[in-house]
Amino acid sequence: MEKAAARLRATRTVTPLRNAAFRRFVTASLISATGSAMAPLALAYSVIEQGGGAGALGVVLATNTVPTVVFLLMGGVLADRVSRSRLLFLGNLLAAAAQGALAAVVATGHATTVSIAVCGFVSGTAVAFTVPAAQGAVAQIVPAEQLQQANALLRLPSNAVKVLGPAIGGVVVAAGGPAWALAWDALTFAVAALLLLGLRLAAPVTVTSALSDLREGWAGFWSRTWLWTYTVAGTVLVAAWLAGFQLLGPVVAAERYAGARDWGLVQGAFAAGLLAGTVVCLRWRPYRLLVVAVAAGLPMAVPLLVMGWGLPLPWLLLTALLAGIGLDVAIVAWTTAFQHHVPQGELGRMSAFNSVGERLAIPLGYLLTALAAGTWDNRTVLVACAGLVVASAALNLCVRDVYRINAPRS
Repeated sequence: MEKAAARLRATRTVTPLRNAAFRRFVTASLISATGSAMAPLALAYSVIEQGGGAGALGVVLATNTVPTVVFLLMGGVLADRVSRSRLLFLGNLLAAAAQGALAAVVATGHATTVSIAVCGFVSGTAVAFTVPAAQGAVAQIVPAEQLQQANALLRLPSNAVKVLGPAIGGVVVAAGGPAWALAWDALTFAVAALLLLGLRLAAPVTVTSALSDLREGWAGFWSRTWLWTYTVAGTVLVAAWLAGFQLLGPVVAAERYAGARDWGLVQGAFAAGLLAGTVVCLRWRPYRLLVVAVAAGLPMAVPLLVMGWGLPLPWLLLTALLAGIGLDVAIVAWTTAFQHHVPQGELGRMSAFNSVGERLAIPLGYLLTALAAGTWDNRTVLVACAGLVVASAALNLCVRDVYRINAPRS
């Protein structure tokens, strides 16, 4: 008993940041995040400057999202067959090339909706190959007992950048134009690529074909009830959140609150909540990881209800903060549970199947909102979205398999 307690105390005092490979991985993530935080604003103004409107921006965003969904499964198979560090290197290098080309056409005044969309397609393809590889890379770099802390530390820089990045991006775009922000994004991808190549993670030994790996991956995904039920529930939750908060939120802010000024405060509160959630995960290590991941999504329903019921701004700011905390706790708990309970050789494919649902939630949420807007007013749709968030989490908590996906006992 005393030896076990000593081992537990030793584990808690050792940080993943002592691991040189993990420090390299975190540094790459931080550098890339500084560019990614500015990119959406720069992309929007690139479309606007060449005379495009909402339709052109929609085309550009679609061409960025579609290849990610289409190629995710291929990326998952490759992440279980080749060196994940090499795959991350190539994916970031491809993204750097796409953003660099976009910066060049914007800077020279030759940007069109087609050229911007092509660069977006290449960038979206790069994401499809880096997302599954990153999940498995962390589990290769960090010992199992340090995974939750490692996942939280990885979230820390990206969440911190989300608080300041858009504001800095706005200043850069206003002062020098979107090409500068896009060029910075390209540079950060290139630097991250070089850092990730230095990880030199070993490639798994494979003897089967890629198609066999994909079939086996689907069988493994379907056989894990906790995995596919969480993916389905998460798809519904993300779709409802995007529809209610990201799409209808600014509209309701213009109707009920002080428009862009107040909505900026709400977004800031949500980003601060994400950062606070990361800090919580650095200190708290729950045993029932998947239960926590599911339950922590419930606070995301509350700001939707606040907007639907027309409550004052302070209530919206508070609930947006709590939603951000809950979401980040859910992400870290889920990622840790996933890495503990999926074998190393299957992490890429299982991550890809899970991520497909998350990516499909984006167009699904916006489509359902467009259809509902013709029948209900915005406040009713917000309340319905809140109901979907609660229902998806509640039903997922009824799955018995969820309660056996826990952290390993020390």
